[in-house]
Amino acid sequence: MTETLVIAFTTFFATIGPIDIAVVYAALSRGMPPRQRWRTAVRAVFLASCLLYAFVLFGQVLLDRLGISIPALQTAGGILLFLVGLDMVFARHSGVVSTTQDEDREARERKDVAVFPLATPLIAGPGAIGAAILLMTNAGDDVYQQLAVVTSLSFVLLLTLVLMFVSGQVQRLLGVTGMNVVSRIFGLLLTALAVQFVFDGIKGSGLINV
Repeated sequence: MTETLVIAFTTFFATIGPIDIAVVYAALSRGMPPRQRWRTAVRAVFLASCLLYAFVLFGQVLLDRLGISIPALQTAGGILLFLVGLDMVFARHSGVVSTTQDEDREARERKDVAVFPLATPLIAGPGAIGAAILLMTNAGDDVYQQLAVVTSLSFVLLLTLVLMFVSGQVQRLLGVTGMNVVSRIFGLLLTALAVQFVFDGIKGSGLINV
């Protein structure tokens, strides 16, 4: 269970990116009254949580309906997480864990940023959704491993909310260099986990006997 906790926490921390979200939130909420800032942060994390927990609970049902095997999910999910990890290692921004330029432009024109871009695609983006389904699928019928995944996700979401509340201080404390250092460390761990997911998927498919 401890191993699952560590893997799930690392994966969710990398794919959700609480520190990056706090910085983006600080920019998007600039000029808002304090009460609106808090309400926006809580609403964004709540909506993202509902979306991610839905995929945690019903992701396997969705896979069964679509006829997607677990090895296929492991391989595809591993490739997706590997791309996310590469972006983190090289401190690049893509549409997987961040918004695109067009989405940034649309977000600046919106008065309510809780749903878009905060809840999705920043918090509950493709990387986090894919990770939620993949980790729960790997947990199988083991209740303790499933609990470890849910606990890790809940902790990362709570951490995201806390960092959004203190986003200004986080931005001043870490600066660009500090945020990139944290991102690169978790990106390296995520790429290693992603490669392992791909190996497990290929092995489980029976295409290669090892």
